[in-house]
Amino acid sequence: MTEQQQFKKATYHLYTFLVSKMIGSLGSHVYSFGISMYILSLTGSSLSFAFNIILSYLPRTIMAPIAGILGDRMSRKKLVLGGQAGVILTVATLLLYTQQFGLSLAAIYTATVFNSIFSTFTSVAFSASIANLVDETRIQKAMSFNQLAFSVSGVGGPIFGGMLFGFVSMEIFLTIFIIASIVTLSLESTMNFQLYKKQQATTDAQKETMVESFKAGFRYVNKKPVIKAILWTALWLNLFFTSVNVGHNFILLTLLQIDPKLIGIIEAGGAIGVFITSIYFASRSTVKFPLMLVKRSTFLMALLVIFVGLPLFFDFSSMMNFIYYFILMFIFGGLGVITNTPIGVMMQTTIDEEYRGRVFGIVEMMAMSAMPIGTLAYGFLYDFVPAQYILLVSGLILMLIVILLLRTSIIEMAHPELKKANAEPVIE
Repeated sequence: MTEQQQFKKATYHLYTFLVSKMIGSLGSHVYSFGISMYILSLTGSSLSFAFNIILSYLPRTIMAPIAGILGDRMSRKKLVLGGQAGVILTVATLLLYTQQFGLSLAAIYTATVFNSIFSTFTSVAFSASIANLVDETRIQKAMSFNQLAFSVSGVGGPIFGGMLFGFVSMEIFLTIFIIASIVTLSLESTMNFQLYKKQQATTDAQKETMVESFKAGFRYVNKKPVIKAILWTALWLNLFFTSVNVGHNFILLTLLQIDPKLIGIIEAGGAIGVFITSIYFASRSTVKFPLMLVKRSTFLMALLVIFVGLPLFFDFSSMMNFIYYFILMFIFGGLGVITNTPIGVMMQTTIDEEYRGRVFGIVEMMAMSAMPIGTLAYGFLYDFVPAQYILLVSGLILMLIVILLLRTSIIEMAHPELKKANAEPVIE
């Protein structure tokens, strides 16, 4: 294949990737909204709803390293398509069960577990394949398109789901998800996952046992201080940012008594922030010092965690609270893209081909493992400690984490040219 043909195929991948992710995530958001509302309307229990969320986290935590190992041992395309087919089969089975026996909580929980397992293989294998799908100069655009797709579906999914819920049966929600997943599978099957695969990549992972391959992935990470720092930062940030995930709606609905319709608009503010920032990153050149930018954006996000609890210290009007939290969520969404996009590009371009699957599997495992713990811990804390103090302490801890784990020595390892520039004397 000539260089021009490769470039055209990569361009096809970029836009196919955008469309497939947008359709797939839109279907997923509609499905998630319908299932969430069904659980709450059936049980009236937030605990039942939280348990379904935990069931989606735990399998990802356990299966992510296995998905990463397999991603370095076999065809990543087969893993992506196989995982997508597994998701379709799971929801199709749930649909048939619902038609025969009616939808039950046990059936939903079972489907959540299998959905989570299969989607982990798709997610990890796809993440490890982006550098093989597009040329290096457009990896940032691909990562931005990924954020863009999720932002559009994040706004459209709940709106569409809200329009349908109460007017159509749950079978319609399941059918929509199945159709969206089939379209996604069809589009992804046309992509060449080895377009930019490096031929010199070793195949040691194929000769090792699963345990040896898993250990080799951790040894590789330990030899890369910058990647190691990113992984630990992701773990601790996900743990303490759960304070916002758990407490945000509790504060808005219970403590500030904001109208649920306005809460929906506030939630959309985050997706709008993601949308606008993703378009910006998709149109600009690759960030020169990504880890420096990430340090600044995560520090600002830590500061915003404190700001989430600020209206609880003062007496704002309802409209003022609405405007304040909409702007806050908009900034949160934008900073999330500013954090995730450069890190994604950096990991795609610096991790060796033969270890990429395992490293992304470890990333997924560490990111996901913090969420169930954080969800349970903060769910308990919000019942006994004033929310504003929880957010104040969590925000301060997050700032400390960013300062310590993304310290100057790590930044200079990632960007040696910064160290050189700082060391050069200024000539007047």
